[in-house]
Amino acid sequence: MKDYHINLFYSEEDAGYIADIPDLTHCSAFGETPEEALREVEVAKKLWLETAKAEGIAIPEPRYKPVFYQAA
Repeated sequence: MKDYHINLFYSEEDAGYIADIPDLTHCSAFGETPEEALREVEVAKKLWLETAKAEGIAIPEPRYKPVFYQAA
């Protein structure tokens, strides 16, 4: 299985980095550095998937692809 795309950006409002996984609703994490945000979102992804499996929630296939990755 392909892995999920992760968006990573700096948030002025939060004064730190936000990492989120668009295919997994509300799966995001905060870090003071980009590396910390990425580590934390990997933890959030693992927990999201474990919870979905335990609750019988359908796990979406990785589909999100930013425009700059899509073929013209």
